[in-house]
Amino acid sequence: MPLPKAELHLHIEGTLEPELAFALAERNGVELPYADTDEIREAYRFEDLQSFLNLYYELMAVLRTERDFEDLSNAYLARAAAQGVRHAEIFFDPQAHIARGVGMGTVVEGLWRALGSSEENHGVSTQLIMCFLRDESAESAMETLRAAEPYLDRIVGVGLDSAEAGHPPVKFREVYEAAAALGLRRVAHAGEEGPPEYIRQALDLLGVERVDHGLSCMEDPALVDRLVRDRIPLTLCPLSNVRLRAVDTLADHPLPAMLDAGLLCTVNSDDPAYFGGYVGDNFDAVRDTLGLTEDRLRELARNSFLASFLEHDEERRRRYLAEVEAYAFP
Repeated sequence: MPLPKAELHLHIEGTLEPELAFALAERNGVELPYADTDEIREAYRFEDLQSFLNLYYELMAVLRTERDFEDLSNAYLARAAAQGVRHAEIFFDPQAHIARGVGMGTVVEGLWRALGSSEENHGVSTQLIMCFLRDESAESAMETLRAAEPYLDRIVGVGLDSAEAGHPPVKFREVYEAAAALGLRRVAHAGEEGPPEYIRQALDLLGVERVDHGLSCMEDPALVDRLVRDRIPLTLCPLSNVRLRAVDTLADHPLPAMLDAGLLCTVNSDDPAYFGGYVGDNFDAVRDTLGLTEDRLRELARNSFLASFLEHDEERRRRYLAEVEAYAFP
């Protein structure tokens, strides 16, 4: 039995395994520019975030119907459950689908066909976070927020993802203010490729409650002190950081130093179909490569539930935390 954990940084489109991509392409009459699954996996040798995004959006073309989004979500939830995930807060990118003629309703209804029954079918509670593409305009983000309003009973929060360089959080200040007015939780990718200033902007201008990635905070001791003092969670993705060259090797990852500094770090998988592993694989990798002790691993699992948006259900959170404390490592 794996260590119980929550996953808080997971792009559902990034769980599209090559085998499912080909199956959906055949079902929907989409021609992929790859001969087979091996050729897709050969394309996983990314130089940076943008080279990954190019492939990510290319394969996304196979997602057309509610059934496609349902199948994609159920495949992820089955894998996540097998790796100890008890709660998942799942990102999705509606702008990338709307641009292809796939409406907001198709995406949300399809995802919810799986997420709505996830606890019964997979033993995983779920929440849905809608992300804005930061390399699109702020106006497009606001239009997307308005399009989502009929579905806010199923969307707990908003996030900000895609290419970070040259797209500071300040660009999305107004749409985050609008999201806050609607009662939505707020997170944002910051400090993956961007400088510490992007993390400060996400906190001060967007009002985020969690920072996705946040690696560059280690360049700014005053920012680290603030994140520790205010207990702002960071959703780290170690295998992703290596694949996208944010760190040279996993042995160079700052996770141990971040924990030593008192930061509330969590470990997640980001886009696991592309980055070499799901969240349990990330836990195994940091344990083996960074030498994390059982106490540190338990701390990471505990942090994942403390950082989750489960305030509406504290009894559930306490139950999950009790599972972490009771866990016996093999």
